Amino acid sequence: MSTAPDAQLQRWHRFRNNRNAALAAEHGWLTLTSFQWLESQPSAVDLAPGLWSTDGTTAALTAAAADGLTLVETGEPVDGTVTARLSNEESLMWVQFGGPDGRQVVVELAMRADKYAIRTRDSLSPVFTEFDGVPTFDYRPDLVVEARFEAYPEPVDIPIATANPLVDGVHRTVGELVFRLPGKDHEYRLHAEEEKLGALTVTFHDETNGAASPGQATGEWRKVSTPRPRIDASGNASVVLDFNRAINYPSAFTPYGTCPMPVKNNSLDARIEAGEKLPNP
Repeated sequence: MSTAPDAQLQRWHRFRNNRNAALAAEHGWLTLTSFQWLESQPSAVDLAPGLWSTDGTTAALTAAAADGLTLVETGEPVDGTVTARLSNEESLMWVQFGGPDGRQVVVELAMRADKYAIRTRDSLSPVFTEFDGVPTFDYRPDLVVEARFEAYPEPVDIPIATANPLVDGVHRTVGELVFRLPGKDHEYRLHAEEEKLGALTVTFHDETNGAASPGQATGEWRKVSTPRPRIDASGNASVVLDFNRAINYPSAFTPYGTCPMPVKNNSLDARIEAGEKLPNP
């Protein structure tokens, strides 16, 4: 394996530092401690005070001041009934409680598969407090590849599964990234989604997924993002696909994620030994 130029390696180290800092954010993905669907009748839930319910379009929480719940946005105590309404796939950091400052636990309201759920985010979760970075493979300059982007005339919605078997997802494919990998004699095609400002993201399986040795294993799937495609003088679009920037979805760190799985064709018959490995237990 050739040695990566210093500038490339430095950029990758900055990327890794920013990634670990983002995961270590207060009440981020590493603090999830539950995922619970709301019922039609006001009911108690695990790990949070109050009575929670939904009529299908609106979520409601009834609590007394003694429960210690306050609204995240305003800090106002919840004393009575408060309501919120979301669209599908939206989330709201709704109420908080516990700890010396009343902010140890944040309760996130979410709508998934057109149903309301809550997730508790506890800043004392050991997954969060013991986090010291995601293990990664060594930097692989040969797994920074040029990919041709073949855009579809219109986006195509493809039904997919998610990390939660009760939640279905949709992959809005805007085109395919076409590329080769070192040591392979055929082209690969990955369905891509469009993100902000025209950036692309691909979610993929590869042969490191769930490997027997944790030191060489990644989660069940990962994702990697690219900049906005470049268009050359002939109108052809291309991107740099850097597998060293492949990252785990939140569901690799917690059982309470609803992360999208890859579309059927996004499986590589190769070991992508670059990017993130399985998180430490």
